[in-house]
Amino acid sequence: MTEPLDERLRDDAALDEIELTSRLMIAASATDRHLTAGEVDELLGLSARRHRTEPFG
Repeated sequence: MTEPLDERLRDDAALDEIELTSRLMIAASATDRHLTAGEVDELLGLSARRHRTEPFG
């Protein structure tokens, strides 16, 4: 029998990030094209995308 995990070691933010990254990887691997910005936003649970006039960087 295994011992219960110490809840102090649980990192909910990291678990959420892993979940979102997993969704993106699964969706990207299921298609032979690039995901659109709208598709990525939807996978990340964003309701509306804010469009930028300048590229990131």
